[in-house]
Amino acid sequence: MNKNERRIIFLLAALNFTHILDFMIMMPLGNYLMPFFQISPKQFSFLVGSYTITAAISGFAAAFFVNQYDRKRVLVIGYVGFLIGTFACGIAPSYELLLAARILAGLFGGLIGAQVLSIIADLIPYERRGAAMGSIMSAFAVASTLGVPFSLYLANLISWHAPFILVGVLGVVVMFFVIRFIPSMTAHIQKREASKAEVLFSVVKSSQQRLALLFSALMMMGHFMIIPFINPFMEFNNGYSKSQTPMIYLVGGIASFFASNILGKMSDKYGKLLMFSACLLSSFVFIWLITHLPHIHYSWVLLIFGIWFVFATGRAVAAQAMISNVVPPVQRGSFMSFNSSMQQLGTAAASFISGLIVVNGADGKLVHYNWLGYISIFILLCCFLIGQYLFGKNSKFNV
Repeated sequence: MNKNERRIIFLLAALNFTHILDFMIMMPLGNYLMPFFQISPKQFSFLVGSYTITAAISGFAAAFFVNQYDRKRVLVIGYVGFLIGTFACGIAPSYELLLAARILAGLFGGLIGAQVLSIIADLIPYERRGAAMGSIMSAFAVASTLGVPFSLYLANLISWHAPFILVGVLGVVVMFFVIRFIPSMTAHIQKREASKAEVLFSVVKSSQQRLALLFSALMMMGHFMIIPFINPFMEFNNGYSKSQTPMIYLVGGIASFFASNILGKMSDKYGKLLMFSACLLSSFVFIWLITHLPHIHYSWVLLIFGIWFVFATGRAVAAQAMISNVVPPVQRGSFMSFNSSMQQLGTAAASFISGLIVVNGADGKLVHYNWLGYISIFILLCCFLIGQYLFGKNSKFNV
């Protein structure tokens, strides 16, 4: 990569860091927010799912117009609105207002992910895109390694409001550099604006695009099925303290950081479908272990989560690179907005379903968390089969 490409990727990764951290920090705050607001696991799942469902709606709506605008302009507008929603979370005094703030953040946040991926796909050739996607997705690792543990430290030290204020302040700094250094991207804009019906029909009529969107939604749904209740399960069921649980994200984030960069390059070298398949199938045993975890020495807990983060990151990096190649550049903005919308729907569905299944037991422990592990494995197995069909050797998207 040349210097300009590296700078753009770094800035997009920094933006992605704040965007991902805002979403991620809500889930480990479950054991703070449920006692603070006196809410049930179901009500907590609404806080997690409200962001993703509104992001899905805005992402779907954006698909009908984003291809006719500068990708940078759409990205900046979405990011500004997202930061306003994040600051609102930081000052919300009640459950209802926090829920409203999450909805606002989600409405604008739904514009961000698709634009980041579209810019990368427009900028970087497919042969090098696995490494580029790995760099962008390393933001997830940094958010886990530094962002989540430090945010939880602030929650312990000050209050649960503090992490959202932190994200907002960091986002304002990042936005300045994004406006200054990310160039306008208008090469994809066509002289004749496609009608809304044409945009939708281009996806509906293509079985490959339909399957790619389903594939993307199932990936997120399977992954996030077990995440919202990791922290409450570790504390309420296994007795690990609030000072211990942030270490899960620290160790997992470090593992993800190296995995995203190394496995991204390996997917370019050995094949993206091969890397996706190997990581997805290998993750099953660790999903089962996490959702059936007894009280064991904490070093074993960290090892299990670290390996799970590696496989989850590897399958995600390879999958995003494959999905980005399904459509040509002139359709990419709309398709990636649909893709982002489907990912958000998959995440929202995972949150709502997990909230319906997991309940508080009479002893204060969470009940039925192990069911989520079985559901996650089943969903990811379906995703594996769709991936083999869509990107296998007999497909024109063979990778």
